[in-house]
Amino acid sequence: MKFTKMHGLGNDYIYVDCFKETVDQPEKLAPVISDRHFGVGGDGLILITPSEIADVRMRIFNADGSEAEMCGNGLRCVAKYTYEYKLTAPGESFAVPGQATFPSSLNIETGNGILRVGLLTDDNDNVSQICVNMGQPVLNPQQIPVNLTGEKVIDYPIEILGQQLQMTCVSMGNPHAVFFCDNTELIKLEKIGPVIEHHPLFPHRVNAHFVQINTPTEFTMRTWERGSGITLACGTGACACGVAAVFTGRQGNVCTAHLPGGDLNLNWCKEDNCVYMTGPAIEVFQGIWPD
Repeated sequence: MKFTKMHGLGNDYIYVDCFKETVDQPEKLAPVISDRHFGVGGDGLILITPSEIADVRMRIFNADGSEAEMCGNGLRCVAKYTYEYKLTAPGESFAVPGQATFPSSLNIETGNGILRVGLLTDDNDNVSQICVNMGQPVLNPQQIPVNLTGEKVIDYPIEILGQQLQMTCVSMGNPHAVFFCDNTELIKLEKIGPVIEHHPLFPHRVNAHFVQINTPTEFTMRTWERGSGITLACGTGACACGVAAVFTGRQGNVCTAHLPGGDLNLNWCKEDNCVYMTGPAIEVFQGIWPD
């Protein structure tokens, strides 16, 4: 089976082009091929498949084999692969309200519906930047889901490992818990991350993020991803953190997220209530998986 290793800001996955390859049991393949010692190594497995309602479909399997609804960094990589390997013809230009216009676009089917992606290419027609309309954030706890009542979960007090924290919850097609702190480097993420992920408040588990506000337009974040552990970047998580920063009065709608693997530009547009995320995608290598 041919595969392609790609990453978005170090959030790396193994991609399989299912226009040409067949994967019968991706939930069993994902933990094996994602193993960083005995496999290819990655945060999970992503299948690029034909779609009846969009240009392509993306399916995401975490490193533990569980299937996720969405992955922002993975989506940018799928867009780059689809364009550069000509799986379909790109669509018309893609305009971000109040900002740039990207020359071409794709529609990608995900677990969070069809998302539109804008593509910027270099002189060699290789994709250099991708902007994703990540859709409208969800704040209702029943829809995130989180086992709390009310219309929103904003600065909700919660005790984790004896620490009193304040939590803001957002869904960007998958669940996120955001915690603001003074210094992300002081957070023992390897200990606190799995406790938050499996907390009984979250029936589908949760992605946990710790966020340090730097300026009114910049923040730094670290992530524990549901099913994958500590990762260098999380695109949906960055969007969720940006939304949480706005709702808690810490930042404005346009900002830059600094992740361990690099930067993402975020714009929560007032015109359509959608979050636009812009960043790169990189192909690392291709290979053949023997099984």
